[in-house]
Amino acid sequence: MIFRDDIIRDLEDCAPMDLAEPFDNGKIGLIIEGKLEIETICTCLDVTLEVVRQAISHGADLLIAHHTPIWYPLTSIRGQDAALLRMILGADMNVYVMHTNYDHASGGVNHCLAGLLGFGSVEPLSLGVVGNCHLTPALIAGHLGTPLRIWGQVGEIRRLAVVGGSGFDPGLIREAAAAGAQAFLSAELRHSVARSASIPLIESTHYGLEAPAMRILAVRNGWIFIDDPPVVTGIL
Repeated sequence: MIFRDDIIRDLEDCAPMDLAEPFDNGKIGLIIEGKLEIETICTCLDVTLEVVRQAISHGADLLIAHHTPIWYPLTSIRGQDAALLRMILGADMNVYVMHTNYDHASGGVNHCLAGLLGFGSVEPLSLGVVGNCHLTPALIAGHLGTPLRIWGQVGEIRRLAVVGGSGFDPGLIREAAAAGAQAFLSAELRHSVARSASIPLIESTHYGLEAPAMRILAVRNGWIFIDDPPVVTGIL
């Protein structure tokens, strides 16, 4: 058994709070307070009803998430918000969030992606990383376990930029190209950005790019990762 504050201290060493983007102010760290003594810890990407159910079934005292379940101030607590909070508070479970501070952290979301894709070396960007590799889009899809959309002509890639989550920013793409990237991997691409990009863009899913870091965090510490990807029922 370990005390909550000791775990939080370790998490803040892993992903210092001051690395977070300004819009994360008040949305990271211990956002739901539960018991002080911790035995079982789970990690996840999103704090969904299914994730919370599974965390409770594992007897979790602490759930560490990448995305907060409370993005905006609550002026009423009804529907799914009420159901989620009822379950968490009823279990006396802590919820701790590490979002953009974990994106920027050394060893965080983007470094985990670089490791998953076998980068031989890693250079930081203002958000994300660029590194040397020997990958085709098919190999990238295999490593990530998700389908990809390719914008532009892509063969074997020897230098790739990656940004976990929604990272298709024109400035970032230019920065990556200046660092020698032959392609740029991220999620949630806008049409105008695809049209203006100077290097090929590889689009994965938000979940597929960020969940690996939460899985790796769990494996590294002997915790439990709860997988809950969005369900796609078909493409028409």
